[in-house]
Amino acid sequence: MTVQQQATIPTVLVYEDDPGFPLQVNMPVPHPVPQLDTLPLPMAIAEAAPQPDGAGPGTEAFRYWVAADALSRTSKAWGPLVPEGTQWHPTVGRALTSHLDAGNDLNAFYDREGLWFFRRTVAGVTVAACESSEVVEHEAGHAILDALRPQLFNAASAETAALHEAFGDISALTTSLGLESLRIAVLAETQGDLELTSRVSRMAEQLGWAIRQGHPNAVDRDCLRNLSNSFFYRDPVQLPPNAPANTLSSESHSFSRVFSGAFLKIVAGIFRQQDLQDQAGLARAAEIAGQLLVDATVAAPVVSAYYAQVAGHMIAADQRRNGGEYGQSLRSAFIRHGILSLEAAASLTEPEMARRGAGMAEAMPGGGADEGLMAVTVHGAPYGVTQPVTLSAPAAERRFGIAGSDPAGGSVRPADPERVATSYLEDLLRRDRVHVPEEHRSDAAFVDDNSSRLKTHEIARSETGEGLTLVRRCFD
Repeated sequence: MTVQQQATIPTVLVYEDDPGFPLQVNMPVPHPVPQLDTLPLPMAIAEAAPQPDGAGPGTEAFRYWVAADALSRTSKAWGPLVPEGTQWHPTVGRALTSHLDAGNDLNAFYDREGLWFFRRTVAGVTVAACESSEVVEHEAGHAILDALRPQLFNAASAETAALHEAFGDISALTTSLGLESLRIAVLAETQGDLELTSRVSRMAEQLGWAIRQGHPNAVDRDCLRNLSNSFFYRDPVQLPPNAPANTLSSESHSFSRVFSGAFLKIVAGIFRQQDLQDQAGLARAAEIAGQLLVDATVAAPVVSAYYAQVAGHMIAADQRRNGGEYGQSLRSAFIRHGILSLEAAASLTEPEMARRGAGMAEAMPGGGADEGLMAVTVHGAPYGVTQPVTLSAPAAERRFGIAGSDPAGGSVRPADPERVATSYLEDLLRRDRVHVPEEHRSDAAFVDDNSSRLKTHEIARSETGEGLTLVRRCFD
């Protein structure tokens, strides 16, 4: 391609990862005009496309092109990795549609209809979620995982919900590493040690800054969440429902950091095994790790100790795809974060994976909404609800008999499905994340109708017409 031809390619200004926060603002760069309608994961934006005229930060045109660029790159990053036949959840439609100005909040969410991005002015700075490529790529990651494994959407389990959040952050990481410029920048920043904090490990710096102005301990000191962390697995049933950012809780964004932290170490480990530790080697490492994660999430049964099953299936996928070439990097990362106990990692021998892993290659995306889930009914009275409530507990048959580490030694005994589901409901209510319609409230109801908290779940009448059920509204 000649210099003259390059000059004629229309471009738009975008942030490659995040706007940054005051005093550490990132500079926009020119990218080719993005193409949204890319199979198998077509995207769309509800707002009309502006002219690609080089509009800068703070304008609606700039926000549109940042979001469009991030959506396009997310589709191109995951499209080659998902199984043939992968489609958005049926309620989404053919294309995943983003809404860039959904209201006044510091948030964004996926709700099986589309992606919704909010904005708010904080300390004189307008923080628009759609202006952060990382936020856009995170939310699109929820939709991609929902296409691969729709059973996770309504599963009453802190661990499956946290895997969804981890997948979102991993989506932002792997999509960012699809850009050569960011790979070069990260290698320079970390001196080749990808386990260290970096521009791509720090998620949503601007949004994190904005939240910190009102809630100093709610997020990390320099971002929303950082994949460069050392959080160690605990059974979320045993964790508090909330905690400061430097402590682990059962809240899905908090607990997600255990798995996303392990994933960053996996990318780093695979990168160290490449013939050349350069930007091309980093691109390959991210793609390999992403492929193993896709394989695992499609095949792993929905169980109470879900992290361990996904980990085991990533190791088995590596054995199937790569002859086990990256098995040690995978085991090391999962052991260091406690997702696999030492004995669990040792049990995943090649013969064991071959014996129990039969059928992994044939696993297909999608499936029935209740596949691997069992109905658990709890009394409504303790929760201020008029009738019994049915929960969808994780109860599939385990393919590998593995579990996470007990900090005291050995393996954690996975909690039974009833305990997992009940604990999850109670934690949601403690965090004020459940909408309970008035007709379903008892005299002892403790719902705060004046709360501004986004309700990610609701108590609704069962589709069978008998009793009530907990259903998810969105992933935020």
